[in-house]
Amino acid sequence: MRQLSLLDRFLPVWIIAAMVLGLVLGRSFSGLDDALEAVEIGGVSLPIAVGLLLMMYPVLAKVRYTETSRVTSDRRLLVSSLVLNWLVGPALMFALAWLLLPDLPEYRTGLIIVGLARCIAMVLIWNDLACGDREAAAVLVALNSVFQIVAFAALGWFYLQTLPDWLGLETTSAEFSVGAIALSVLIFLGVPLVAGFLTRYVGERARGREWYEGTFLPKIGPVALYGLLFTIVMLFALQGDAITSQPWDVARIALPLLAYFVLMFSVSWFTGSRLGLGYAKTSTLAFTAAGNNFELAIAVAIGTFGVTSGQALAGVVGPLIEVPVLVGLVYVALWLRDRGAERRTDGTAGRHAA
Repeated sequence: MRQLSLLDRFLPVWIIAAMVLGLVLGRSFSGLDDALEAVEIGGVSLPIAVGLLLMMYPVLAKVRYTETSRVTSDRRLLVSSLVLNWLVGPALMFALAWLLLPDLPEYRTGLIIVGLARCIAMVLIWNDLACGDREAAAVLVALNSVFQIVAFAALGWFYLQTLPDWLGLETTSAEFSVGAIALSVLIFLGVPLVAGFLTRYVGERARGREWYEGTFLPKIGPVALYGLLFTIVMLFALQGDAITSQPWDVARIALPLLAYFVLMFSVSWFTGSRLGLGYAKTSTLAFTAAGNNFELAIAVAIGTFGVTSGQALAGVVGPLIEVPVLVGLVYVALWLRDRGAERRTDGTAGRHAA
């Protein structure tokens, strides 16, 4: 703890403060949400888009791209990630939404959309804080991005119309623009990914890896957390009035979200441990499976059902629950790492004594 900067040491405090500040701004200035939505990039408010790009760039600049081949050769990691993200995750959110919100179709639909939007942005922050495998995270995020473009619309049709019809449940009609989804992925992953790759390539060729990782990266590292905090403030300022004016609805939406994040993290961690992936890759697998692409979910919900819809509110509540829960899970992951290290140390000491 003493080696951490003030920003890192009290990150949960700063995140909670950013959430509160955003809510206060959203409630205090009635026209703020319109001002923030005046300009959009990829269906996302410009200030939030800037925050996301600032948040992702330093993390992607840390990735050693020459070492990603060892990740792509690990079929256990790739297959388990695809199964968890595109089979288990959407199915679990569908089940929780119907189980806990059977009387609230708009919120239920919004949660299902959240479950379909696999994380490609903020998960890099959680993985980095938990000391996960950066190269594995970059590969899995890129893989999720490809599947997001290809599978999002088809899975939306399946979980909102086909599966409910098979089960005799109420169906929901919704149309998703594949082009809009592709544009979102291109902007929020493509731009920082290219920037991060070029930064490392040019930096290492000009000054060497030792300077790049020992001098340059520590200087730009805090930008990721500043971007995270700025994004949280802007996000909650944008929807602050909707969140604070409907506290009971927010609580109803929060319950399945809380269950979803904890269950997905637990199942993914168990899977990685059983496969023998090691701490770093197991942590990366767990966070990439538990996190969701809230910016895409909100953009889809607003574009399809309207900014004042229950579906949009469910999307907004997503990061309200995801951010503090995944910060907590970062500490859980680090505790599990230290617990595993203690067990290995005790086992080695026991064998030497014997």
